[in-house]
Amino acid sequence: MELICICSDGLLGSGVWLWSLALGQQYSSLGSQPILCGSIPGLVPKQLRFCRNYIEIMPSVAEGVKLGIQECQHQFRGRRWNCTTIKDNLAIFGPVLDKATRESAFVHAIASAGVAFAVTRSCAEGTSTMCGCDSHHKGPPGEGWKWGGCSEDAEFGVLVSREFADARENRPDARSAMNRHNNEAGRTTILDHMHLRCKCHGLSGSCEVKTCWWAQPDFRMLGDYLKDKYDSASEMVVEKHRESRGWVETLRVKYNFFKHPTERDLVYYEGSPNFCEPNPETGSFGTRDRACNVSSHGIEGCDLLCCGRGHNTRTEKRKEKCHCIFHWCCYVSCQECVRVYDVHTCK
Repeated sequence: MELICICSDGLLGSGVWLWSLALGQQYSSLGSQPILCGSIPGLVPKQLRFCRNYIEIMPSVAEGVKLGIQECQHQFRGRRWNCTTIKDNLAIFGPVLDKATRESAFVHAIASAGVAFAVTRSCAEGTSTMCGCDSHHKGPPGEGWKWGGCSEDAEFGVLVSREFADARENRPDARSAMNRHNNEAGRTTILDHMHLRCKCHGLSGSCEVKTCWWAQPDFRMLGDYLKDKYDSASEMVVEKHRESRGWVETLRVKYNFFKHPTERDLVYYEGSPNFCEPNPETGSFGTRDRACNVSSHGIEGCDLLCCGRGHNTRTEKRKEKCHCIFHWCCYVSCQECVRVYDVHTCK
C-alpha cells in the first residue's frame, strides 16, 4: 500500500508510504486547510485529486495507517524484526520494505486494512458528512430480532482504501502486482469477518426486543488473522511476457506442489534477511539488547531471538499495586509493593 513515495528513480520505495506518523500533526487541521494536500510529499496526481475531493476523510486515512503500524508492532513484538520505526524519516521502516519480502507483504496488508477499518468506523460515528451507516445488503431480519443501530459500511471503507492506496500501483511490474494483491488481501479480511452485533431491549434485560447491526471485527483479530497469513505466505517467482503495452511482469507460484495462493493469502518473491545483526543496507537493527523469554523455545525465546549469541540477565525492581481491597461503596484501596524480576536481554 504505497501511500506516498519519494523516489528519484521512479521505482518503488516501499518503506516511504507510511506517512501518518510523520505528518500526523498536519492531518489534524486538514479539514480547515485543504491547501495542505499539496504539501504532502510524493502524492501521485490521482492521490492528490482524491485528497482534495475527499478532504474530510483524510484524517481517517492517516489514522488507519497509524493503526496498522501499531498492530504490526504488536504482532511482531517477539520477532527478530519487530516492525521498528524510525523517527523524523518518511521512510519510517528504513529500507526494510524496499525488498519484496513477506514482511513487506504483511505491512501492506495490515496498513491497507487499517485504512479501510478507520474510515468505516469514522463513517459509523458520524464524523463525516459524505458517508454514514450501511443501509444496503441487510436482508430480512432473523427470528427474534430486527434491524437497528448503525451497520458499519465496510464496503465504503474498502473502496476508499482501494482508490487511494492502490493509486501508485499502476506499473506493469512485479512489485506493483504484489502490492495490489496484498493490499486487497488485507481489505478482504474485513469484509470476510463482518458480523452481527445485537442489543437487547426490555424490562430488567428481558430481551423482549433485540436489535442487530453489521459490525467490523476487533482490529486485533484482523491482526492475528493476517499474522497467520504472514506465516503461511506464498513464495512467488517473476515472469515477464510481452503485451500490446510492452513488457509486463506477473507472479507465479514458485513451487507447484504447494497450493496456489487465493485472494486472501499474502504473497512475496524475495527472501528476508535474518535480522540478527545491524545492517544499514537491509534496514536490520539486529537483536542486541532486545528482551527475550528465557523459558520459551519459540522465536521470542533467548536461543532464537539472540541468534545464538547468548543473553545477559539482570534484576529489576518494579513498584506495583498489591493487596487491593474493595470498599462499599464504592472505591478500591491498594498498597504499593516492590517486586524483583529477572530481565533477560540478547548479547
